[in-house]
Amino acid sequence: MKRREFLRHACHTMAVPGLMSTIGLNQVNGQSLQRFLQLAAETDRVLVMIFLEGGNDGLNTVVPLNHLSELNSVRPHVILPDNSLHELAGAEVGLHPALDGLASLYKENRLQIIQSVGYENQNYSHFRSTDIWMSGSDSTEVIPSGWSGRFLDQTFPGYPEVYPTDTMKDPLSVEIGFGSSLLFQGPNASMSMTMSNPESFYNLIENRDDPAPDTPAGDRLQYVRLIARQSQQYGEVVKSAAEKVNNQLAYPETDLANQLKIVSRLIAGGLKTPMYMVRLGGFDTHDAQVEDGDHTTGEHATLLKTLNDAIMAFMADMEHLQIADRVLGMTFSEFGRRIVSNASLGTDHGSAAPMFFFGNHLNGGVLGQNPNIHTGQTYEDNLEMQYDYRQLYASVLDQWFGADSSVLNATLYRGYDTLPIISDGVLNAPQTSGSFAEPLLFPNPVKEYATLSFSVRHNPVSVSMMSIDGRLIRKMHRGSFPLGTNRLSIDVRGLRTGQYLLVMTDGRNKQALNLIKS
Repeated sequence: MKRREFLRHACHTMAVPGLMSTIGLNQVNGQSLQRFLQLAAETDRVLVMIFLEGGNDGLNTVVPLNHLSELNSVRPHVILPDNSLHELAGAEVGLHPALDGLASLYKENRLQIIQSVGYENQNYSHFRSTDIWMSGSDSTEVIPSGWSGRFLDQTFPGYPEVYPTDTMKDPLSVEIGFGSSLLFQGPNASMSMTMSNPESFYNLIENRDDPAPDTPAGDRLQYVRLIARQSQQYGEVVKSAAEKVNNQLAYPETDLANQLKIVSRLIAGGLKTPMYMVRLGGFDTHDAQVEDGDHTTGEHATLLKTLNDAIMAFMADMEHLQIADRVLGMTFSEFGRRIVSNASLGTDHGSAAPMFFFGNHLNGGVLGQNPNIHTGQTYEDNLEMQYDYRQLYASVLDQWFGADSSVLNATLYRGYDTLPIISDGVLNAPQTSGSFAEPLLFPNPVKEYATLSFSVRHNPVSVSMMSIDGRLIRKMHRGSFPLGTNRLSIDVRGLRTGQYLLVMTDGRNKQALNLIKS
């Protein structure tokens, strides 16, 4: 077996601490690669996924305020006090008391909540449901690759044999956790660079190893580490990126916060890596989810506090390092919990649950209706799904990464309706979808003011001014319009003379007009 082949198999089959890369050969899709690299060069977009392992209790995370009496009836063992919730303006929901930071992001339109996300015919096994979410499959099919892995396979043809290249010298994805997950598994091999834990990262950049036992097995372990390190194409670029950043803000002393601190450091250090995944375990709260005397405390409160504080530190650090506009965050979990609580101060495996998106370029708010809760529900009842989880994947790939229909179909195997997640911060290449029915700008060239005429089919609508190279110059307007023809005054005073793009989006479609400032 060739040295490369040995290492490829070794990384899949051996539980080796430290930093490893498992990579595979893909089909060539030059058009997709060209488009992605163009977008990456303009904006360096990044998606950071936080996997909440164990199945998060959505009903105690995002509480439907219009069903408080029913919730008190069907889940008395875990129900939160009404006055402890963070009520969100404009929505009939309250966040868990531990999520004060996320509540503040909501006020700033930097948090978006998607209600009741799941899939048909829910599987209640942790392992199987995790595979479903990571592969993008139906509950009745087994797909041996991950949706993110297939996306990377489409956009980076010839990996790994022709990589690194002059245009992409960095890892395609990074995940922190023991072993490579299915998420970044491509059609042939894993597309991810894996760190077994945060300590592995610091071992790499400081040229040190975890101690190996003084035994023949320890000698072999050290040898495998050496071979893996020698073959690691990306170890040096990761180390170089990390060494460029030495002024990060403080983070909480938790494992999740340490993971996100590494991600922020690598992004700020210049990596073009588009996807990261970190993990927070412990959400399998069958018992002790809450404390008997105080339901605002307990295992779930501790987990959500850890999540809240880590995200807030991450957001603050990214602002400090001036990378926040490049990053979109997302949480997901393999399933939610039951509507009816159990007698052990906990909840059992359920179905649909809310998802969080966080970042500077979101529509914000709550998408979807509150789940329907009634006092006659039994232990067997579950929340109904409002949105298929693959709609969220399709929305991110389309609105954040600019994936075209061929890439979406190759990634998710079928078409899914997208949801309005990304707002006017979207810097995708303009698309003339016809959603706004031939918008007109008059006069053009513009000296001080112009009038934009357009037809609205979906709300809310965002209008932004962008430079020709894709940089956001100014947010002109965001809000709802009456359906049909509308007019908006465009103020270009203060802009330098030159050519710009006026970009309109309703979250589903985008259209752009050339604007010349005279």
